[in-house]
Amino acid sequence: MRKEWYRDDLEEHQERDPYPIFRNQLLEEGISEKELQKIEKEAHDTVLADYQSALLAEDPRPEDLFTHDFAPTPITEERGQRRPTPTPKGEQPIPMVDAALFAIEELMRKHPECLLYGQDVGGRLGGVFREAATLAQKFGDHRVFNTPIQEAFIVGSTVGMSAVGLKPIVEVQFADYIFPGLNQLFTEVARSCYLSNGKFPVSMILRVPIGAYGSGGPYHSSSVESVVTNIRGIKIAYPSTGADLKGLLKSAYYDPNPVVIFEHKGLYWSKVRGTEFAKTIEPDEDYIIPFGKGRIALAANEEQVSRGASLLVVTYGMGVHWALNAAKQFDGKIEILDLRTLYPLDEALIYDLSKKHGKILVVTEEPVNNTFAQSLAARIQENCFEYLDAPVRTMGSENMPAIPLNETLEKTMIPSIEKVAKAMEELLNY
Repeated sequence: MRKEWYRDDLEEHQERDPYPIFRNQLLEEGISEKELQKIEKEAHDTVLADYQSALLAEDPRPEDLFTHDFAPTPITEERGQRRPTPTPKGEQPIPMVDAALFAIEELMRKHPECLLYGQDVGGRLGGVFREAATLAQKFGDHRVFNTPIQEAFIVGSTVGMSAVGLKPIVEVQFADYIFPGLNQLFTEVARSCYLSNGKFPVSMILRVPIGAYGSGGPYHSSSVESVVTNIRGIKIAYPSTGADLKGLLKSAYYDPNPVVIFEHKGLYWSKVRGTEFAKTIEPDEDYIIPFGKGRIALAANEEQVSRGASLLVVTYGMGVHWALNAAKQFDGKIEILDLRTLYPLDEALIYDLSKKHGKILVVTEEPVNNTFAQSLAARIQENCFEYLDAPVRTMGSENMPAIPLNETLEKTMIPSIEKVAKAMEELLNY
């Protein structure tokens, strides 16, 4: 579009055109007019040659649309020991936050190009959840450092870091704060591989503490996975246990693509009722989980399945723990699929289990309307309709704009063990 069609102040702006100002500065610094003309001609000739080459290039084929959304990952299978055998005598399960801390420490010891930065992760604090405790002291403030409260910078800076061969692991303090960074995540990070024909994938990890518990209030409690799953070109993990978080962090590090990892704050220390299974024996250093592989967190009794009396719960994060506790009331009738990653999804396992059980409950912490959970239910119905004995049901938080600060209202809004159990009972009796 010609600029004079939509600007009527060109003469004024030309007075502040940076190019002639910069050119005059170069002359004042002693660079000759002849040398500047030579540089300008070389730049002009390069652009003209590239333009002519583009004109003569073959048009893309229709199938070229579907290439380079992601760079190939070397992580295609589970490796290492999830639970060292035999378990060292006296070893106790560790909290989820420590599993992540130990994973990053192992990565930083092994890979000098690994950086960790974000809000308050450096110095003595080591993050508001102590998720980076001691790392700054061990690796120095050139590798573990604080940033301004500027999420757009935190996310956008990973593009340049990755371009020069570094591997940034960055954090935003709470999922609520990811929104200022979405422009960079959507426009630059997610699209770089695709728009460069695979030449410039942005290799980064974005850690996002997420979810509600303990009266965190409207600015520290949100679930945002439906926003992020609508950004194509990124991989997304949402683990429910320490072992899975460690294995997925390792996988994310060796993946050349951008990865977002949601880490539920209520699972970090297992302080929420019914979340003790988030603690695990620490996997070994080589443990790694490929993205797109779900986990059966609880298997149903085969007799109940054969009688048509079983139910599949498809969930992730805190939903796994609500479902595990609720399932105790139903005598082997419940099977629980922990997705572990939201993109890529283990669609084959989702559909196989949906066909096996015929009744499916999708559990999320987000307010249900227009969510990832509802899209998942729609996919199951579209691909498994003839096997279903009831409509696929979704349940989650109440459809309100924010998580209230008041504890009573918070509990009223978000799901719980009791609410999930009620949904299971209703669906089993359908």
